[in-house]
Amino acid sequence: MALDLVRRYYGVDYTMGSLYIDGRYFCDTLEDTVRKLPVACPDTPKGRSCRCKEKIYARTAIPAGTYTITMEYSPRFKRVLPLLHDVPHFLGILIHAGNDPEDTAGCILVGKNDIRGRVVESRATSDDLNKLLGKAERITIRIA
Repeated sequence: MALDLVRRYYGVDYTMGSLYIDGRYFCDTLEDTVRKLPVACPDTPKGRSCRCKEKIYARTAIPAGTYTITMEYSPRFKRVLPLLHDVPHFLGILIHAGNDPEDTAGCILVGKNDIRGRVVESRATSDDLNKLLGKAERITIRIA
């Protein structure tokens, strides 16, 4: 299954996008602000989150790119959620429910964008997405 996240609107403290599944529109997305990140972060040990000056913890969107997704149990959310793998400078990036930039912490929120800088109907959208992804053998997401 191929997911495409197309970033469309860049606010001061948020980024709005559209999520497509196998080429068909599925929902809107909300992420943190896109910031320029270095290609490599030599001061950060492998497997650790980057401490680069450009990145602001829990306030920075993940870099554009293509990532593998697996469905994993989240102790924080106490449910199975899509987890992105091998995201440069980030650990534990999920696709989950939430409504505003305060809920993102680097993750991707899904829902319906009716209010500037927010998504609504997020839990229902997340549940629908999880049902679809739970049936897939291989999942990737391309973020542009």
